[in-house]
Amino acid sequence: MANRFTDALFQLICSLEKSEKRHFKLYITRSSAKEDLKIIQLFDALDKMEDYDEKLLLKKLPFVTKPQLANLKTHLYRQLLASLRLLKRAENIDLQLTEHLDDARMLYNKGLKLQSLKILERAKEIAKANHKFNFLALVLSLEKKIETLHITRSSPEKTEALAAESLHISGHIYRVTMLSNLALLLYRWYIKNGHARNEKDGEELKKFFKDNLPPNPEKITEFYELLYLYQSYCWYAFIRQDFIMYYRYSQRWIGLFDADESMIGVETGHYVKGMHNLLNAHFDLRNFRAFEQTLEKFEAFALTPAANMHDNFRIHTFIYINSAKLNWHLMLGLFKEGLQFVPGIVEKLGEYALYIDTHRILVFNYKIATMYFGSGDYSTSIDYLQKIINGDADLRIDLQCYARLLHLMAHYELGNYTLIETSLMKSVYRYMAKMKNLTVVEEEMFRFLRSSFKLSARQLKPELEKFLQNVKHLEGSRFETRSFAYLDVISWLESKVYSKPLSTIIYNKYLESKHRSK
Repeated sequence: MANRFTDALFQLICSLEKSEKRHFKLYITRSSAKEDLKIIQLFDALDKMEDYDEKLLLKKLPFVTKPQLANLKTHLYRQLLASLRLLKRAENIDLQLTEHLDDARMLYNKGLKLQSLKILERAKEIAKANHKFNFLALVLSLEKKIETLHITRSSPEKTEALAAESLHISGHIYRVTMLSNLALLLYRWYIKNGHARNEKDGEELKKFFKDNLPPNPEKITEFYELLYLYQSYCWYAFIRQDFIMYYRYSQRWIGLFDADESMIGVETGHYVKGMHNLLNAHFDLRNFRAFEQTLEKFEAFALTPAANMHDNFRIHTFIYINSAKLNWHLMLGLFKEGLQFVPGIVEKLGEYALYIDTHRILVFNYKIATMYFGSGDYSTSIDYLQKIINGDADLRIDLQCYARLLHLMAHYELGNYTLIETSLMKSVYRYMAKMKNLTVVEEEMFRFLRSSFKLSARQLKPELEKFLQNVKHLEGSRFETRSFAYLDVISWLESKVYSKPLSTIIYNKYLESKHRSK
C-alpha cells in the first residue's frame, strides 16, 4: 500500500473542508460532460479512502483502465484547483488582482483597449492599497504596452507619471528581492546549523549579513521592504544569540502590522510568524509578563476570521501557540502541569501530519522530552529523544546534538552507568565534536560524567558543586548561551547540590524575577 502522502491528488482531497467539497460538486455538475461525471466518481472514491491505494481504486472504478487513471487524476486535480480559485477569490487579494489582470488582458485582446485600461486603473488602486508592488509591475507592464502600441489619448502628464512610477516600482522590487533573499538564506542557515557555534561562525555570519544588505537601509519606509529588513535582522540576531536585538526587531516586525492592521489579513502568514518570533524573544530573555501578554494577544488572534481563513494559517497558529504554551511551562518549571497539554498536541500533530514540516516535529519532540525529563519521567523522555536521534540527521544539527546530550543525562538519572561508560558517552562526545558543537559547558559535563562513576555518594556532591562553579559564570557568554537555552544545566546542577526538585529550583527563579520586577 502506498503512503498517503505520496499522491498529490489524494493530499489535496484530504485537505478539503466540507464546504469546499460541496462547492466542487456544484461547480463540476454545471457542465456534466461524460468525462466530468467520471472525475466525480474518482473524487468520491478517493474521498472515502483512508490511505491511497491504486489497486483498490481501480477496483472501485471498473470503467477506468490503469493508463486512463493518470489522465483522469490530472483532470480532476485541475478542476479542483479551478473550483477552489472561484470559491476563495473573495478572501484573497492576490487572487482578486490576478482576476483583474486576466480580465484586462482578455479585453485588450478583444480590441477593447479603453475598457482594459479602466480595469488596470482599478487593479493599481487595490495593489497600492495592499502594498502589492510585484503585481503592480505586471499591471504597469500591460498599461505601458497599450499606451505604446495604440493611441489612447492619454495626457503627456499621465505618460510621464507612468514612466516615473515604473522606475520607482523597479527600485522597490530590487530592494525587496535583496532583503527577502537575505532573510531566506539566514533562516536556511539556522534550520541547518542552529545558533552560531563560535567566533568564526559569528564573523562569517556578520560579513555575509553586511555584504547582502541593500545600501542605506535606514532610509527604507515601505511595508514589504521593512518587513524583510526586520526579518533579516531577527534571524541575524537570533543565530548570533543576541537576544536583545532579536527582541527589538521581532517587536518592530509586529509593530508594522499594529500600525496598519489591514495588512494582517493580507499577509497573515508573516504576522503569525512574527508573533512566534516575539514570543521566542520573550522566552529567551525570560520576559515573563510580556510573554503572557503576547500569548494572550496571539490566542485572541487565533479566534479571528483571518487566522481561520486558510488551513495553513490555522495550523501554524496552532503550532506556534502550543509551542509557546510548552515554553511557558518550561521556563516556570511547571513540568507536570505542562504535560497535561502533551496528549492533545500529539493528537493534533498526527492529524496535521500532512501539513507540518519535519523541523517543527523535531522541535516539539525536544520540548516534550525536556518536559518529561523535568518531571522525572526519564524513560518517556528517552522515547521522545529517540525520535529526534533516529530522524533526519541533516536538520538542526544543534538540536541533534542536544537531544543526544539530554538522552545521556536521562540515562544518568536512571542509573544506567554501565551503558553510559561503555558506549553512550563516547558516542555522544564523538558526534558533538564532529559537528563542532562542543562548548565549555559540554566539556565540563563530560568531565564530570567521566569521574562521577568512581565516586561515592559523599564524594559526588563536591564534584557537583565544582561543576556548578565552573559553568555558572558562563551564563553571560554569548557562545555558551545556546547550551543553557537547550539544557538548563545550571538549574539541574542546583537541584542536585541543594537536593531540591528541578521544578522547584526553576519556579523559585521565576518568583525571584517577578519580585525584582515590581
